[in-house]
Amino acid sequence: MPTAPCPLFETYGRFQELNFQQLSAELPIVRDYLADFPAELQALDGYQAVRGFLKSYAGNETTFNSYRTHVERLLLWALLVAHKPLLELRRRDAEAFMEFCLRPPKDWVGPMVKSRFVRIGGRKQLDSDSYQVNEAWRPFSVTVPKRNRSLAETGLQDITNRPYKMAQGSVAQVFAVCGSFFQHAIDEGLTEVNPFRAVKQKSIYKQRNTLDVAGRSLNQLQWGYVIETAEAMADEDEVHERTLFILTTLFAMYLRVSDLVGRDNWEPTMGDFRKDTLGNWWFHVVGKGNKAAKISVRDDYIQIYLARYRRHLGLPALPSPHETQPLLSTLKGRAGLSDRHLRLLLQQVFDRALERMVSEGWSDDEVDHLRSASLHWLRHTSATFDAPRRDMKDLQADLRHNSLSTTQNTYYNSLDEQRAHSVKNLRIKD
Repeated sequence: MPTAPCPLFETYGRFQELNFQQLSAELPIVRDYLADFPAELQALDGYQAVRGFLKSYAGNETTFNSYRTHVERLLLWALLVAHKPLLELRRRDAEAFMEFCLRPPKDWVGPMVKSRFVRIGGRKQLDSDSYQVNEAWRPFSVTVPKRNRSLAETGLQDITNRPYKMAQGSVAQVFAVCGSFFQHAIDEGLTEVNPFRAVKQKSIYKQRNTLDVAGRSLNQLQWGYVIETAEAMADEDEVHERTLFILTTLFAMYLRVSDLVGRDNWEPTMGDFRKDTLGNWWFHVVGKGNKAAKISVRDDYIQIYLARYRRHLGLPALPSPHETQPLLSTLKGRAGLSDRHLRLLLQQVFDRALERMVSEGWSDDEVDHLRSASLHWLRHTSATFDAPRRDMKDLQADLRHNSLSTTQNTYYNSLDEQRAHSVKNLRIKD
């Protein structure tokens, strides 16, 4: 009987090629692994139930990858830890699995690994190739924050043997995905019980901390260095004009990366900037959940940064609503950039700004945040700066938050400031 976890499902592309009527297209190593479990654990039945569930969500690669992670862990845990058939798990098993996910044993945790299996064969992939498990793969992985990686590269911090900690968002997702799996199994007539829906005190596992947006945004000093660095890079070499445009566009309108790179059914163009009859500019987007929205655009951005980038492209300073020119393109003119490409471009700016601050003698406390800064921080930074100057409902509309309370709790923290100020000068000893 196996004693160590093994990956059971391959990449999104390979999963689509499986024969869902039988197990003929599975890798031999997966079939052999499942067959080695005692018959009473019904490993193949559990595997096929999970495979059927994943097939129903195989229309989107991101969703498939996320769901695969959680239900694969659940199946492995049922077989290797609980020693029970997957479809016979009950409420106490669901609670035990949640505790396991929060504190998995060290031999279930490894570094971030992209490949689950290693192909044995020549450069050209053939049907005769064999596969073996990537020895570095584990069901859980430790992600090292960017700040810690940066410090490790300079020898200021040791990042080995970091403890595993599941993010609160992931905890909630475990409940959602595993609950959906058992509901699917009920609908298919495979079981009559959903053990995750039976858990009464979900808050024990799903408790969420209030978003500390200050921990994910730059202060005025750091932002000043970042935008000045981007402007200097563009002045030095016009290849960085696009980077300056990306930086200021994300910041000016609180955009998410998908608002710039586009979605399956929408690609942003210059024509998405439109001026109304009153002279106000709006940026029209298709956001999360394929919801169309428009974002108000500040004049400063239109007149300086949008106009600057358009002149660099040889276009008129202001766009026409009928323009089909892609908002972003490669240096060779191909429409669109990947989100990874955008992150790499902005990381160059963050790194240069950090180097400038260090070289100019700013203290480690004042530069430390830049080691962690990422593309998404620009959204938080801009909203934090603008909150004291904008009506809450206006900011909510441009951030595209469904709930006003989300905007209020995240960016309007005057009560926190008042509370902190009231205790600041109180002395422990007179």
